[in-house]
This record gives sequence, C-alpha cells and structure tokens, in this order.
Amino acid sequence: MPFTVPGISHVPEPLRVLMALGIALFLVLLRFDAERFGAAEYDDVDAEGNRPSLLRRLAWYVVGVIGNTGVLVLHPAPGSDLYLALGERVGVLVLGLLYGVAGCLIAVGIAFLRYREVRVPSLMSYPGAVINAVATALVDEAVFRGIVLGFFTVIGTDPLLAVIAQALLYALATRVGARGRSTWMVFGVLAMGLAGGWLTVLTGGIGAAFLGQAITRIAIFFTTGHAGLLKPRGTEPEEVEERRRTPDGWQVLDADDDADSVPRQGT
Repeated sequence: MPFTVPGISHVPEPLRVLMALGIALFLVLLRFDAERFGAAEYDDVDAEGNRPSLLRRLAWYVVGVIGNTGVLVLHPAPGSDLYLALGERVGVLVLGLLYGVAGCLIAVGIAFLRYREVRVPSLMSYPGAVINAVATALVDEAVFRGIVLGFFTVIGTDPLLAVIAQALLYALATRVGARGRSTWMVFGVLAMGLAGGWLTVLTGGIGAAFLGQAITRIAIFFTTGHAGLLKPRGTEPEEVEERRRTPDGWQVLDADDDADSVPRQGT
C-alpha cells in the first residue's frame, strides 16, 4: 500500500507521475555524484590515508532514502506500475541468497585475479563498511530496479530490454568504468544490474535484488579491503612496501660497514 499525505490525492495523476519521474532523475544524478560524497564504491581511504567525511556519506544515504520515499508518496500506483515492494517472500529469500552466494564467489575470484589472495581488511573497518554496503544496496535497488526499471516497463518496453537498459544506466552511474579503474569491477557492476533486474521482474519486487547486492558488496569488501573500487596495480600499501624491501639474498650495508670494506691508503 503506498504512503499517502493529506491533499496529495487532489493532485492530477499525470502531474504526480511527472513529479515522481523528476525525483527519479534526481536520484540517478545523485548516484553519479556518489564520489563527491565518498559513499558507495567511494567509501575508501584517499592517497593520504584519510577517510571521506562521515557527514557527507550520511547525507548521501539520507537523501537517497528521502527521494525514494518521495516517489512512493507522489506516484499514484507505485505498487502496480513500479517495483517498490519486496516481492514474493519465498522467492525473495531463495533467489536473493543464491544471488548472494554467486556474488561471494565472484568477489573471491576478483580478489585472486587482482591480489593473488584474499586481502582481508582491518577489523576496525568492518562496521562502517557493512553499513555502507547495505545502505548502497538499498538506494541502488530502489532507484534502478524499483523506479527506473518500473518506468521502463510501464511505458511498454520489453522486459528483457528494460532490464538491459537499466543495467547499462546503472553501470554508467557508478562510474566504475572511468580511466584507471579495474575492468573486473565494470563486469561486476553490470552483472549486479542484470541479475538484480531479472530477479525484480521475476519476483515482482526489489527484495531479492537488495539481499543479493548487499551480500555481494559485503563480500567484495571482505575479500579485497575496498568498497568496490580496486586500486591500480602497485599502489596498495603492501605493494609499495614490497618494492622498497631489500630483495631476498641481498644484504644492506650501513655507512660504517661500507667504509671498513674499502682498503685505506698507506696500509
């Protein structure tokens, strides 16, 4: 059942649909701007080791939730025209968990392709990373699978084309394909968009897609130490330290040892 506010029922339905569409476009732009807020994939330390502002990250989550709530309130039929519902309960749990298991396997594969091992992050970073993963999954699924996919289907777009279109838009909005970023994450985000869209159409809601994406994002963090953007090769702290380390079999001579090894004149 959609939310209602006093007086909103007197607004003509076409105008309410246009208002909901405007908020949806704003939410897509908000996803493009996640880097500025340090949220979603960009919830990571910078080159100097500093984390993004907590207030800015919270602002991104709050604005995303408020925007989605606004669509629920304004749209005259969000339950039937859009996918802003959990969907069929059994399908949500079963398919969402299967999506999550597949996402965990993909996360491990990405970690081994990039680092040749599972790169476990520090324990202190777990709470914030889990909150970011869950909040990002909620905003993403509500916007792209709940609203954007719903608008595509309600105008008569073939469901398969609608799923592909919203997945491509989602990949563009995350900006993981920008120059210098991991190609593997581009495929990962596209896979999340396609899987989430298919499960949303199949179950009639975003519950399964939300559950699967949340598990996948948490798995990516646990296996790579990053929220979704892997650093270029040679830039991780352990890789920099390895370059500075003396090669195996070499011995470092200090100044005194080096001086003693040189014969003195007159002896």
